[in-house]
Amino acid sequence: MGERVDVVVVGGGVIGLCTALCLVEAGRSVRVLEAGSVGSGSSHGNCGTLTPSHAGPLAAPGTIAKAVRWMLTPDAPFYVAPRFDPGLWRWLFGFARRCNARDWRSAMASRATLLNASRAAFPDWVARHAPDAEFAEEGADCVFRTQADFDRVAAEMPALHALGIAAEAVPGAAYLRANPAFRDGLFAAIRYPGDARLRPDRYVSGLAASLRGLGGVIDEGFKVDGVVREADGVRVRGSGGDVLAGDVVFATGAWTPTLVKSAGLAALPMQPGKGYSITYTRPRLVPQRPVILHERSVCVTVWDSGFRLGSTMEFSGYDSTLNRRRLDALERGAAEYLHEPFGAVKQEEWCGWRPLSVDDVPIIGRVPGQAHVWVATGHGMLGVSMSPATGQLLADLVCGRSPRIDPAPYSPARFP
Repeated sequence: MGERVDVVVVGGGVIGLCTALCLVEAGRSVRVLEAGSVGSGSSHGNCGTLTPSHAGPLAAPGTIAKAVRWMLTPDAPFYVAPRFDPGLWRWLFGFARRCNARDWRSAMASRATLLNASRAAFPDWVARHAPDAEFAEEGADCVFRTQADFDRVAAEMPALHALGIAAEAVPGAAYLRANPAFRDGLFAAIRYPGDARLRPDRYVSGLAASLRGLGGVIDEGFKVDGVVREADGVRVRGSGGDVLAGDVVFATGAWTPTLVKSAGLAALPMQPGKGYSITYTRPRLVPQRPVILHERSVCVTVWDSGFRLGSTMEFSGYDSTLNRRRLDALERGAAEYLHEPFGAVKQEEWCGWRPLSVDDVPIIGRVPGQAHVWVATGHGMLGVSMSPATGQLLADLVCGRSPRIDPAPYSPARFP
């Protein structure tokens, strides 16, 4: 069973590792329990963009109507696979109730707080913990082929500005002159100069190495089955035996609701949103910075070591099948905008689940009624972008320190 530790963190993805690092830096002994290998979940295959520009939540006016129209389009960017799933439909009903302007603005402000705090922390954070992660502060662009789509997104710029997130419109002709990687036909672009990028698999590897170097323990292949309350802490039970700890943090992404429920705790209002990506060798002619091809909802990220197309949101439960139609849609979408939409060698095709909370705001804090049980999940597509601030917030709460940001908007207690 081994000696007791101050905190067990369940989950070795980007949120779990950042939380563990912040706890170790606060003087706590930490043991991370990961059912697979470190970074094997959605921390691995996402596009690695660090995007305060994405503060606006998925729960927005018009989202549900669009999803209903797309239910018969299996390669649509937002796709709900038709099936009988009471849990999904309950979640969708709650999600639909929040697709209004008031809740959208509230969620946007909460998300922006975490995004801005993380973005400010990233230069030092990466330098200390993941210097080989190909971090670059080069901004990001969203490009449009139609005026109607541009106008809808441009209407959000004042709300971003009010939250301290810079955004500027660029006419299509001017953008094309400065960006030869793109095909003709762009109406306009919106540039977000405060965004950044890194390579997520290298980021996670760096975090894990730094945690071990600081004395943290990582047990891979350790599947947690449940948690038993002790007089002064918890006993975490799993495939590697029992682990005694003062506190336990569940940071298992889209699997958190299932794991928390199996531990006898109240279920969290979350669903797994399946995303896809394809990684290639770097083409000769590439965009200057990360870019969203808006009409096709395709994200393009360029690193020195490669090139990735990603995105899409598919609600199909925990189906691990690589959907060829959706992978092909990434390539077709990129080909509409780019002269060289993919590299010569396809290195990896990937899918993984993003943890979508019912209001698209992260769930961070103590589980109601549980003195020593905490969660850090529900980051949707922004786990990497929000990782340093999430780790710091949860470490502050576990250690009983005054948090640097208000924890109330992220509390699990906000759900009935």
